[in-house]
Amino acid sequence: MGAMTERSTAGGERRSARVPQSRTERVGRLGSMLAGIAGEAAIEALRRAAGRGAGDGSLVLTEANARRVADTLAELRGAAMKLGQLISLQGDDLLPPELTALLGTLRSQARFMPRDQLHQVLREELGREWQGRFAEFDEEPLAAASIGQVHAAQTADGRDLALKVQYPGVAESISGDVDNLGVVVRLARLLPPEVDVDELLGDLKRELAFEADYEREARNTERYAALVEGDPGVYVPGIHHDLSTRRVLASDRVYALPIEELRSPEYEQERRDALGEKLVRLVFRELFEFRFMQTDPNFANYLYDPKHERVALLDFGASRDFDASFTESYRKLIVASVEGERSDVMAHGRALGFLTGSEPENVSAAFETLCALVAEPLCTAGLYDFADSDLSRRVRDHGLQMLVGEKLPRPPTDSIFLHRKLAGSFLLCAHIGARVDGERLYRELVRQ
Repeated sequence: MGAMTERSTAGGERRSARVPQSRTERVGRLGSMLAGIAGEAAIEALRRAAGRGAGDGSLVLTEANARRVADTLAELRGAAMKLGQLISLQGDDLLPPELTALLGTLRSQARFMPRDQLHQVLREELGREWQGRFAEFDEEPLAAASIGQVHAAQTADGRDLALKVQYPGVAESISGDVDNLGVVVRLARLLPPEVDVDELLGDLKRELAFEADYEREARNTERYAALVEGDPGVYVPGIHHDLSTRRVLASDRVYALPIEELRSPEYEQERRDALGEKLVRLVFRELFEFRFMQTDPNFANYLYDPKHERVALLDFGASRDFDASFTESYRKLIVASVEGERSDVMAHGRALGFLTGSEPENVSAAFETLCALVAEPLCTAGLYDFADSDLSRRVRDHGLQMLVGEKLPRPPTDSIFLHRKLAGSFLLCAHIGARVDGERLYRELVRQ
């Protein structure tokens, strides 16, 4: 989440809503949601018994309950809202359409803190006289998300900034919120049985703890900026430490467009292709050159700067180092997959922890097929049209079948974050309608 030239209004009417801060208040809101879900389910059962219900769908996931869940998670923000966003990304075919649609709005939810809470955080972080440090401060945020919101500001000495302000109580509530939400998810059956809820919630706790530490994010941002220095196709905004704390992050304001703007017919295909190549190239550089990756491929973290024909990257709270042995084994796995060397695919799959070595033949064959699917854009001659491909669906379906049906071991943690970035980057290329010569990038950046 970061600054942009226009305020984001996607997902509904912009309005303020106080962030519940105390543990008692947050638990109470979740409890009220659960009670409402149970009550609505009982009413729906009576409707169906009287022949007036919705048919044979879920008693729990009615349209009213889907709205109740989405509204409560949006109000709580923090871990609650983040979980809703993650659930919505599970896919249209895994969730009821009503829940998918409403949770999808959480990815661009426009609620923000009221003025008194905003000023409370700024006083605590920047001092009682914080307003004197700014010549201008826009009270209405440019963007609002799960952890905090971004405001345009100009300092007294003329610096043009984007100021990210964390919601009060969010960092302290992460562990308790996630545990309580686990109960709600299970009782309300918000996720299908194929999804490992414990794994999802554990990843969520770790990710949110990192994202809530703005001092860590500032270090990540500056480290990443140094790594891409000299690349004219990528821009990372500078950090202003005199106005940054653990809960406030000040960076250069980026005057650019949401990358989704490239979907507009006014942008020629060549421009979309060029941006797509920059995105795929950057993923390979992160993995094999930097061994340091921004692992949150949320579309809002990418802006398009038409003046300089570059991608502006925002939000480095979710960033991760990769060990050299992991990246080298993964490079060899990609090469083996592209070249069709089955024995090498199996060997590197075992080295990375995807396989144990004792799998039956059908499981080994399924793993080989999955690797071939992931490598598809890299071994297709010419431009690979992401928008015209159902690759993301095929990879997801095949991977889910392997994890659930074949009972493979849990993938190593590094690979979970890497695959999240790969999938998100491919989806972003499809979203903007990009065609990329993956075979050329493979020869240039992967095969050695």
